[in-house]
Amino acid sequence: MSEPSPQGAPVSRTLAQDPVAQPGRVYRRLFGYTKQAWPIFVLGLFGVALDAAAQPAFVKLTQYLVDRVLAAKDAEFGLIIAGVVLAIGLLRVIGNFVGVWSMEFVGRRVVADMRRELFASYLALPARFFDRHSAGNLISRLTYNSEQVSTAASHAILSVVRDSLMVTGQLIVMMITSIKLSISILILAPIIAVIVTVVSRRFRKISSRIQESMGAISNVTEEAVNANRVIKVFAGQAQEQKRFDYVNELTRRLSMRMVATRLASSSLIQVAATIVMALIIIIAIQPTILAETSPGEFNVVFFALIASIPPLKRLTAVQEQFARGVAAAHSLFEVMDLPAEEDTGETSASGMRGEIEFRNLSFAYEDSDELTLDDVSFHIPAGSVTALVGHSGSGKTTLASLIPRFYNYRQGHILLDGRELSEYRLNELRQHISLVTQDVVLFNDTVKNNIAYGALTNVSEEAIVEAATAAHAMEFINRLPEGLQTEVGKNGVGLSGGQRQRLAIARALLKNSPLLILDEATSALDSESEKAIQNALQKVMQGRTTLVIAHRLSTIENADQVVVLESGKVVEKGTHEELLGAGGVYASLYHTQFAYSDH
Repeated sequence: MSEPSPQGAPVSRTLAQDPVAQPGRVYRRLFGYTKQAWPIFVLGLFGVALDAAAQPAFVKLTQYLVDRVLAAKDAEFGLIIAGVVLAIGLLRVIGNFVGVWSMEFVGRRVVADMRRELFASYLALPARFFDRHSAGNLISRLTYNSEQVSTAASHAILSVVRDSLMVTGQLIVMMITSIKLSISILILAPIIAVIVTVVSRRFRKISSRIQESMGAISNVTEEAVNANRVIKVFAGQAQEQKRFDYVNELTRRLSMRMVATRLASSSLIQVAATIVMALIIIIAIQPTILAETSPGEFNVVFFALIASIPPLKRLTAVQEQFARGVAAAHSLFEVMDLPAEEDTGETSASGMRGEIEFRNLSFAYEDSDELTLDDVSFHIPAGSVTALVGHSGSGKTTLASLIPRFYNYRQGHILLDGRELSEYRLNELRQHISLVTQDVVLFNDTVKNNIAYGALTNVSEEAIVEAATAAHAMEFINRLPEGLQTEVGKNGVGLSGGQRQRLAIARALLKNSPLLILDEATSALDSESEKAIQNALQKVMQGRTTLVIAHRLSTIENADQVVVLESGKVVEKGTHEELLGAGGVYASLYHTQFAYSDH
């Protein structure tokens, strides 16, 4: 963006947007979504055409009203015209209702289908996509941008069809009535063509930037809402207000540019039409024309031109709606066209034992030249417990994230039961893995549905209670107003950190997988709760391959082996006692960190 960005203003481009390029291709693809509702679409076109045809018919009737009824005093013919006017008026009402309703139906159908596809893309995209793009921007695409698509798919088409037919109808009426008087309107054609071309390009450019700024507004707002306690404690209100004011003001300025462009195009059409009206009068008062033109004919030509001005102005203004829709559709198609998670595996994961071997494994995140994991090699026997320790940033969580294949490694090997991890079918692999992280994710649903989530939906309530009891969660669940049926709110807002983490542990226990990954799974628990859960986890770990990332000694000292990572490298391996006796990195960590974490 060309405007200078104040410190901390989130205006980076999260996804490349270039809707100016090939807008026709984008709109054709967008228009393809209307095929599912084509009968309704055709009905809408018919209704719009009926509505549009009524106005030129009204104008043409004024010729007979002036010449035969008013000038010739033919009252009987006046009654006929009155009946025709009534019939045309009713047809216009029906046509307008059918046309608007049908186009709105098609527009909402298009938006619903596109939102569904976009949401499905969000579910299928790899983890690295979400590492690079803010949640606010992605939510804005699903809400604000898709609404702009609705406008292009319904209102814009409605306006183009109706207004084009109105203008065409008025032009036909004028030409039928008097070609000599109507010839001056040809001046309008090149003027309108130039205005539409220039304005449409500018609209598309501004629309793209408005949608970016709306994504930035969503992002700033989301961060402020989620971090409200940090903001208050660290007195960050002024800083957050400054960030919001920047993107908010930027959106306002861009919107006003859109308004100014729309008004300028409309004003130019008005000026051109006014000039043509003056020319018609000048032509009409010429002696030869004046002698052969009746008052009714002049009235038809003059007022048909006047009636053409509003639809002509709307046709130039509709470019804004098309521009917004094309820019919005482009931003949605960008995500829809991204490849889903890579899955080339063909091997079934059934009967998995859980033996894992890391062999010369190296890994770097995209857009980074620095290795997060560097030549990592160690073996995890099936059914054993391995603890990963190391300073923050040493690569522990990254290593654990490679097992469910949230990221794909390119150098080295991860062998699961002797096979390369990538050889397993992705969905089947993950069905055999349970995961509990420090950042607990709960859904705005009941306690029961948060424990029995996804593939566990049909598990019996007895099994749910058993898992919750093992995780020491039933202790607080029984105190909730509706027990297991209590709604936990957005991300468990009504629960404490320890309660939320116990529900996550219960979910993992219920899944009963051969592979269990605990990434700071007990970090939010007090010492008493942790000791109780540790006893439960010890039972659950038996016969399961468990990878534990923890900073507390009680979690680590009972592990079958401890692997120490430093700057992405394995620097020590052994049992808790062996590494303490070696007096190396682990012993130093123990004395400076672990030894005090349980006291």
